Amino acid sequence: MTAALHDLPRRGLQEATLHPAVGNVFEAVVGQLATAIRLGVFADGEQLPPERELSERLGVSRMTLRDAIAALREAGLVHTTRGRGGGTVVTYDGTSLVGVRPVSEYDVADVLAFRRVVEPGAVELAARQPLDGEQRAWLTSCLADTRGDIGSAEHRIADSRLHLALATLSGSSMLVDAVTQAQAALGDLLAAIPVLPRNINHSHNQHHRIVDAVLHGAGRQAADAMREHCDATGELLTGLLG
Repeated sequence: MTAALHDLPRRGLQEATLHPAVGNVFEAVVGQLATAIRLGVFADGEQLPPERELSERLGVSRMTLRDAIAALREAGLVHTTRGRGGGTVVTYDGTSLVGVRPVSEYDVADVLAFRRVVEPGAVELAARQPLDGEQRAWLTSCLADTRGDIGSAEHRIADSRLHLALATLSGSSMLVDAVTQAQAALGDLLAAIPVLPRNINHSHNQHHRIVDAVLHGAGRQAADAMREHCDATGELLTGLLG
């Protein structure tokens, strides 16, 4: 595990999920920041990092970053105040469908197959890492956050954040990217079906098994538990969305 990724409780998911933009940099920056907001990396009411820090992290000019943030404002994801003490604050609480792709644009089977490959591998690798006390406390806190009100926007965001935390603790930036992609697509699909409390309770139990296995260094058990978790969600989505 690299030192940069190993220090996550202090650096957070933000640095693990935001990378230098390439190609169409404006669109890439808007996409990265919007996805990070929708997945709870930047929570509702949280101020984004300073402009200088964000532009350096994303490898773009401040002008490009300002244009991207303006696009996020137009989408209703952030609000910016000027002057001393000002900044850009996230205003997305998970209830808006801004930026959510129509379900018809997804191949549901492809999303589920991709997720079933990357997420079990991520937790198996995370279980093999020598996690320190701070990282263990961070993961436990992410798990506790998923116990919020069933069906609330905060619950879905906390769920995504837990999965990203598990991927991040694997130490692989490529796996973080893959799980981010899987969770973004999954979130859009789940938004298209009713919230089923019994399914959420099953999900809580599976989350506990996954986290417990990771904390005990049991890679195979963590992967098996995550695979079961992916299969349960997959069956639900396949049945309701086709």
